[in-house]
Amino acid sequence: MPHMPHRPPHSSIPITILGAGAWGTALAISLARRQPVMLWGRNAAAMQAMAAQRENSRALPGITLPAELLLQADLSAAIAHVGADGLLICATSVAGLRPLANSLRAHAMPNLVWLCKGFEEQTRRLPHQIVVEELGSHLPIGALSGPSFAQEVARGLPCALTIASTAAALRERAVAALHSPTLRVYSSEDLIGVEVGGAVKNILAIATGIIDGLDLGMNARAALITRGLTEITRLGLALGAHPETFTGLTGLGDLLLTCTGELSRNRRVGLGLAQGQSLEHIVAQLGHVAEGVRCAQAVRALAADLQVDMPISAAVAGVLFDGDAPRAMVTRLLARDPRSEADDS
Repeated sequence: MPHMPHRPPHSSIPITILGAGAWGTALAISLARRQPVMLWGRNAAAMQAMAAQRENSRALPGITLPAELLLQADLSAAIAHVGADGLLICATSVAGLRPLANSLRAHAMPNLVWLCKGFEEQTRRLPHQIVVEELGSHLPIGALSGPSFAQEVARGLPCALTIASTAAALRERAVAALHSPTLRVYSSEDLIGVEVGGAVKNILAIATGIIDGLDLGMNARAALITRGLTEITRLGLALGAHPETFTGLTGLGDLLLTCTGELSRNRRVGLGLAQGQSLEHIVAQLGHVAEGVRCAQAVRALAADLQVDMPISAAVAGVLFDGDAPRAMVTRLLARDPRSEADDS
């Protein structure tokens, strides 16, 4: 498929985004007017339609793709676009990260970043563990995360994100490539903490949707979000994260957005469950991945293995996979023995 002929007037760091879903497309739209950006999708027919219509009608209907954005369905050409010093961004779901990373083995890898949030369902691996298993530990890698709805980023509304990596050079490269007047990018060394925050907040958004769907009020919602942040912090610390990460953008910030925002897919899952809809029906209606569903089972099992108390996350998994009723989930949480708020056991 031919490239679009337009290029930005002031090219800087070349970027390729692998994955033409809502978030990958939104980020590509946001970045394309500042530097050479290529968006790759595996479906050649869909990418040709996007090139002809200048719109991702499935993922972001009504939002025009800028003329500067290059579209590509050939993986080798998409990777070649960034050269040795550009930025390769994986915009798949967690379930799609391992297959994509596996397909990258035959290519020389530049700086590699991913956008997905969650634990792999069967292995309980975080994204950085998946990438290292597939591509080795020698690559400069990192996660771009934070409170971000794709529709708002695509419309050019302000957003703040964090690039997390143990490699200082990659952090600096990513900030230079991504930071803009509407996209503020911070950096962090705490890759584990950033990934844990992004993963568990999706489960808690399902719980918040249940609270809202049962019309239990804003007091209950605030309590759940606050105690949910405690659960995120407990798991993160058990895995080696830094405590301060969880009061930042990828902890509290992302949790607040996903639990309260009307655009949150995970919250909509909870709302549907509270209304008596089946999980299968809810997911089919969404038409997009709700990562909290796939993540809940893995987090429940991991917390049990690590002996980390995560009652809200476990309760959500019970509703999703064990047939527990949403209202019974709330009753069971409220019936827990009282304790000190500072008790992390």
